[in-house]
Amino acid sequence: QNNLIITSVDIQSVEPVDQRTRDALQKSVQLAIEITTNSQEAAAKHEASRREQEAKGLLERQRIKDEGEAEEVRKQLLLLQAESAAVEITGQAKAEALSHAESARIQGEAAVEQATLKAKAAKIESESELLRLTSAREAEIKYLREKNELEISRLAEVSRIETEKFKLQVESIGAPTIQAIATSSADTQVKLLQALGLQSMLVTDGHTPINLMGFGQGLLGDITSSPIKKQRLSNGVSNKYNVEETE
Repeated sequence: QNNLIITSVDIQSVEPVDQRTRDALQKSVQLAIEITTNSQEAAAKHEASRREQEAKGLLERQRIKDEGEAEEVRKQLLLLQAESAAVEITGQAKAEALSHAESARIQGEAAVEQATLKAKAAKIESESELLRLTSAREAEIKYLREKNELEISRLAEVSRIETEKFKLQVESIGAPTIQAIATSSADTQVKLLQALGLQSMLVTDGHTPINLMGFGQGLLGDITSSPIKKQRLSNGVSNKYNVEETE
């Protein structure tokens, strides 16, 4: 009763005293360790194989799933491509139809515009030709009018000059000379008229009217007869002489 209390025991090693027992025990321990090691190794291999098979299964299932999804995506892609091709064909056909319609519209408008321009050109050409003809006609009329006016002015001036010349000649001759011509013989009348530069003359009393038409016809009739002729008027005019000189 010394109050000794054992709380723990630490056994470092237990060895049998007998050598054969010790060897047998050591072999048993080694065999147990080997069995345990092999068992653990087999379990580890089995677990690794199981996990590998599971991984392969998961991988194969994922591959099949991915292939299915890819096939579905490819199917959707083909559907979208078909729809896109249909839309493209429809759009192309619609675009071609619209293009043909627009081309026909543009051609129609161009034809109308061309016809309008041709009509305008023809109208302008006709108006230009009409204006040219009108201008030419007006110029011709103006030219003829001016020509006629100039001719009338010239004839009037010539008539005035001849009248003035004859008046001056008559004034220079004097009444006695004219009376002598009227009462002289035909040869003397011709010589006097030649000296005065006259081809014919008419002497009246200044009061009785003269039939110029008859006088003109008498002049024309006298050309084929004798060159000098003394004629008495039928209306009673006395001392009327027509003296002509022929070449």
